[in-house]
Amino acid sequence: MQLTGAEIVIECLKEQGVDTVFGYPGGTILNVYDALYKHQDEIFHILTSHEQGAAHAADGYARATGKVGVCMATSGPGATNLVTGIATAFMDSIPMVAITANVNLPLLGKDSFQEVDIAGVTMPITKHGFIVKDVNNLASTIRKAFKIAKSGRPGPVLVDITKDVTAAVCEFEKKAPAVIQKVNRFTEEEMKKAIELIQNAKKPFIYVGGGAVASEAYEEVRTFAKKIQSPVCDTLMAKGVFDGYDDLYTGMIGMHGTKTSNFGVSQCDLLIALGARFSDRVVGNPKKFASDAKILHIDIDAAEIDKNIKTDASLVGDLKDILTILNSRLDQQEHTEWVDYIKELKEKYPLRYDENALSCPYIMEQIDKVTEGKAIITTDVGQHQMWASQFYHYTKPRTFLSSGGSGTMGYGLGACIGAKMGQPDKICINIGGDGCFRMNMNELATASRYNIPIIQVIINNHVLGMVRQWQTLFYDKRYSNTVLDDKVDFCKVAEGLGCEAILVTTKEEVAPAIEKAVSLNKPVVINCIIPEDDKVFPMVPAGAPISEAFDAEDLKNKEA
Repeated sequence: MQLTGAEIVIECLKEQGVDTVFGYPGGTILNVYDALYKHQDEIFHILTSHEQGAAHAADGYARATGKVGVCMATSGPGATNLVTGIATAFMDSIPMVAITANVNLPLLGKDSFQEVDIAGVTMPITKHGFIVKDVNNLASTIRKAFKIAKSGRPGPVLVDITKDVTAAVCEFEKKAPAVIQKVNRFTEEEMKKAIELIQNAKKPFIYVGGGAVASEAYEEVRTFAKKIQSPVCDTLMAKGVFDGYDDLYTGMIGMHGTKTSNFGVSQCDLLIALGARFSDRVVGNPKKFASDAKILHIDIDAAEIDKNIKTDASLVGDLKDILTILNSRLDQQEHTEWVDYIKELKEKYPLRYDENALSCPYIMEQIDKVTEGKAIITTDVGQHQMWASQFYHYTKPRTFLSSGGSGTMGYGLGACIGAKMGQPDKICINIGGDGCFRMNMNELATASRYNIPIIQVIINNHVLGMVRQWQTLFYDKRYSNTVLDDKVDFCKVAEGLGCEAILVTTKEEVAPAIEKAVSLNKPVVINCIIPEDDKVFPMVPAGAPISEAFDAEDLKNKEA
């Protein structure tokens, strides 16, 4: 059948099972939006307040569902406003397709109105970028984009289409989505070496990363940990892969990881990395990271092997497939003495906070209690992000959505909207500091426009908390441009943008506020006022070994 390029875009999205798109229209993409209008009963479009919000919403949708998130924008500033969201998805390996339109083909390269080489701009932060200049190539390009976004190590793909291509006509034939083939590159010899390392270990430790979420290897990870009787730590990206209540679970590793995880990894004799990339926030000082251990690294991306930490053995391939093989070929291991020692560390070094005042840890515990641990938690970036990862028990994957690699302030609200659209039956709560909230609080208007019942919890300490913490500890309390003590009233802002607002200033008000927000079934902002100098502990100074993690008690003892 003969279709315009714009109609082909919509038909290709329908082919791929896309039911929700986030975006913002403009001149060059008008034809696509006109075609979308005709199919609005099949593809629901969320008009965000800003294109960055659309990218973050597509990202949150993808993380919450496991499907490819889709965002759209017009040329020039519309396209460049997607860049931060695309970079966020790229750093965390999130499958996304960003569709932009550009000026007519004859105007390319002539500094035309709202012309930007968005494919060139995003080249370093996408798995692949396309610019479509011929309508006959449009359908195959979009199909390739979805396949690339989903295959191997997932990530964002950009498809830029000139406006004349969206108006041109060509023959279109429907096709089923491509079947994604898993590529496993390990040899039998490498598998045997990995098994030998595991069998010979006396003190193994499992370190789980976001790749376990991408490969949907949740049950396999849990079976593997029981099979080799090993403690398990995770990264920010892997929350919920391993049950947060399990006796073998030790919490997060790294700069704000638990002492148990950091000390345990520093003392183990075999560290098994599952879909993790040994980022600087995990490793600290690479020369002193797990220095007594052999390293077994399992990852889909061969480029990650030996990139940051040298390995003793590695398996490149799909984590779910590899763990299935390992679980079938390994005998039951016994490391009771080692596991008992780790349990002693957990008892000796629990996560603590000041219970006398309203604090984010207390708020997270109450959210956990009220929602029975079944909510999807999104976050922005900073102290609240760490507290949200520490004091809520994640028992299932895809329930903690946060910008890990990029550390994008303003990410959470858009992501929360996307998560709610992808998982409408889940309670979706964004935890954001007052600094982060300011960056994209305009997306409250998006939530109220469509009556998307998300809950925005503002951890309001009137400062840029994490930066202030560094200034306190390492910059002699020189608080340069981190104080946000002004006249902004977030409750009035929320109400002005069409949302319900609740102010919380005491511990007693927390649970009732959360219960009310859940019951209202509409967008709600809970503005929680906490002390300005609360700190996230434990902490590892940048570049220090993770074995040097310290907490508030250590600081007091040092000062004494």
